[in-house]
Amino acid sequence: MQHAVGAPLPPPQGSGNGPAGWTHQAQHPGHPGRPVPPGPPPIPPPPGHGPGHGVPGPVPQRAPAPPHAPAPPHAPAPRHAPSPVPRETTGHVQLPPGGPVALPVPPAEPGTGAATLAVLLIGPAGAGKTTVAKLWATRRRVPTAHVSLDDVREWVCSGFADPQAGWNDHSEAQYRLARRTCGFAARNFLANGISCILDDAVFPDRPVVGLGGWKRHVGPGLLPVVLLPGLEVVLERNAARSGNRRLSDEEVARIHGRMAGWYGSGLPIIDNSTYDVETTARVLDDVLARSLASPPAW
Repeated sequence: MQHAVGAPLPPPQGSGNGPAGWTHQAQHPGHPGRPVPPGPPPIPPPPGHGPGHGVPGPVPQRAPAPPHAPAPPHAPAPRHAPSPVPRETTGHVQLPPGGPVALPVPPAEPGTGAATLAVLLIGPAGAGKTTVAKLWATRRRVPTAHVSLDDVREWVCSGFADPQAGWNDHSEAQYRLARRTCGFAARNFLANGISCILDDAVFPDRPVVGLGGWKRHVGPGLLPVVLLPGLEVVLERNAARSGNRRLSDEEVARIHGRMAGWYGSGLPIIDNSTYDVETTARVLDDVLARSLASPPAW
């Protein structure tokens, strides 16, 4: 092979010079460093036209083809075995599924300190359900969660159906959806060894939607307790509220009157008219201890 400019470059000095399959590299004067792809093998010149000025020289012999052709210049790099994935130190934790809560088993020791409980605290607006439930859950010796129906219901931001603007199908549907969501949360907590206390204004004259709905959502092991102070106390506490949590005096009186139907139902009732929050939480714990020993029929 002849070059247009200059003498031919010397052959490579070893197999490490250049990519595989390239016999040699040439430098073009206008483009330094650009590799020239290999051409066909040199053809011997005819007699009389060789470099010996008309004297025929020895005919060069074509080198035999190698048994295996080299890889093309753009052949993909050999694939190596994938590196082992390092084990995660904070990986996925398998959680047990949340099934219906079974009937509670009486604890080996008296009280509720070591028991895993599912509690439903019932009462009218202003009875102090949320405050008492949160304090009771905080003071326990075992992990305990507090799930408030009103908090879950207010997760709806756009399109929130406020019952104060009128009770309709939308507000009814959002209340039912919030109850079912709270039930799912309680079952998941309990399945993983965490007690749960829920609070809701459940009416005794709507057993299918109220207490029966909670029993379906959580399970037969749910322990309901009614918190029912006097009407004057409820009106006073409701007046200290703000936002959509505050109801009219007429609405509070109507709800309180419907709650009176829990008397004679067999459910434990706490009249916390003269109790502060800490005393009510202690009384609630005593009532639950008796419910564990003898679950109420509901």
